[in-house]
Amino acid sequence: MRILLDECLPVDFRHDLVLSGQVETASFAGLAGISNGALLDAMSGRFDVLITIDAGLRYQQSITKRPVAVIVLRVPTNAIDDLRPLVPAILTALTSIKPGMVVEI
Repeated sequence: MRILLDECLPVDFRHDLVLSGQVETASFAGLAGISNGALLDAMSGRFDVLITIDAGLRYQQSITKRPVAVIVLRVPTNAIDDLRPLVPAILTALTSIKPGMVVEI
């Protein structure tokens, strides 16, 4: 599975998810600074899942018809200490997520 971490997440968080597949940050993938719709388009064929904390993404973009899935993390901040407790749920979601799905954790 190829996973893209949105630029709103800390770069080091990728190390916590390495068991789930290939994990890259938006910056490393050359996708930083791209708006949500363009980011989802640019992901197609390169990544399977976007992980973000942008709760509005599912309402701003039509994801159901896209060849990618989105995991939205519900956390008070994007600090790595707030994100780490969600890792087991993220790994579980990644085992069953399909293109066009949005999963909130």
